[in-house]
This record gives sequence, C-alpha cells and structure tokens, in this order.
Amino acid sequence: MTILRGRVHKYGANIDTDVIIPGAYLKEMDPKKLATHAMEGVDSEFTKKVKPGDFVVAGRNFGCGSSREHAPIALKYSGIKAVLAPTFARIFYRNAVDGSHLLPIEITDDAYSKIEKDDELEIDLQNGQIKNLSRGASYTMKPFPDIVLKIIQAGGLMNYKPDKH
Repeated sequence: MTILRGRVHKYGANIDTDVIIPGAYLKEMDPKKLATHAMEGVDSEFTKKVKPGDFVVAGRNFGCGSSREHAPIALKYSGIKAVLAPTFARIFYRNAVDGSHLLPIEITDDAYSKIEKDDELEIDLQNGQIKNLSRGASYTMKPFPDIVLKIIQAGGLMNYKPDKH
C-alpha cells in the first residue's frame, strides 16, 4: 500500500462535515448506503464521478464542523482512498485515522493551488512524494507522525497494539 494512484476531485477550503455527509443521513448505519450521499452537500454529482482509489484534494480546514464519524466513512466507501489538504479539522483527522482507514494527507498550500480537478496523482507514502502525472510535477507531503503511521498500518485504532516498553 505504499504507492497509491488515482484521479483528483478538487474542492475549496472549509469543507465541513455537513456537506461531506448531510445530517439527514446520520441515522444510516450501512457504510455503502452512506457512501451514496458522500459530498452531496457540495457536489451532487460526486458519487457518479468517483472511482475506487480516487482522491479528494481540498483547501485548508477540511472536515470542520461537527464530529461526525460518518464523514470519513462515507468518503472511504464511495471509493476515496485519501484526502489531501493543507490542514484538517482535528476531529476529522482523528476519525479518518482511527476508524475508517481513510488517509488524511497534509500538503502545502502551493501543492493545493497547482493540483487541478481530474489530475492523475501517484502518492508514494513511504517516501512522502506526490507525483502529478498529468502535469509532470512533484510535491512533498507532510510525514505522518509515528503513532499515526502505526495506527494506519494496523488498519485503525481498534486493531492497533501499542509497543510494550
């Protein structure tokens, strides 16, 4: 899983959990049904366009708003493998890592401004490199903190076994 490849779905800053998965669907417990409403509040065509392994690229403060565990789950089950943004709301970042195994990848503001909708990206998680195959450009990603990387590698917090000292 060290190399990911997918197409970009690009959005602006301050994408909140209310538009990632609108409140009307919060009683839904089936992740596949939740996924049919992913990003509905900002892009009604999102689920028709997304393919397994695609990426969301967004501006600063992605996942702000209420602490909906549903938001990263809906994105994951819609086919999104990772969200790339300069910053994430802390609760979204934590929910993405802990429960749904959706990768929250921090990028620079410059990378955000240069990546465009429908670009094809290749992400090398091990080396922290993002290649924009559509534009012949490369960007670096912020490395995951050690504990976050261990949780991701374990498949979420419930599977994580802390090192014993």
